[in-house]
Amino acid sequence: MVVIKTSLGDIELELFEKEAPGTVANFLEYVDAGHYNKTIFHRVIDNFMIQGGGLDVSFEEKATGKPIANEASNRISNKCGAIAMARTNQVHSATAQFFINIKDNNFLDFQNETPQGFGYCVFGKVTKGMDVVDKIKSVETHTVGYHDDVPVENVVINEICRKET
Repeated sequence: MVVIKTSLGDIELELFEKEAPGTVANFLEYVDAGHYNKTIFHRVIDNFMIQGGGLDVSFEEKATGKPIANEASNRISNKCGAIAMARTNQVHSATAQFFINIKDNNFLDFQNETPQGFGYCVFGKVTKGMDVVDKIKSVETHTVGYHDDVPVENVVINEICRKET
């Protein structure tokens, strides 16, 4: 379990360590290193998803480690509240950025081993704080350079930390 502490409230996540071990280990490495502290949700698309973890509050891209293997073939669906790794058009290109689905996005699920059908790896789900996710998905957005769907006012990820049990 981890907590995403944002400027609009806290979001608690259960991570699927058994189903996506490499992805969860990668995410927790970034969490433990403080990588996500003072990053932003830089892409917010109502009726789709909210994405963060890669840009700081100055809209500068943060350095990351090597890309990880895409574990989308675990066949966990990109349902509302699921957290998944963001990636480029390359199947195995995810590093630190993630997104939270704000509706069922089954078209993002693993279909087959082709680049078009591989999908996006779900590695956890929101267990508390969907009201915060709903606040984030509703913020006003605009275009910054070549980035669309950027919140007009930063939605800051103050910290992501492991939840104390």
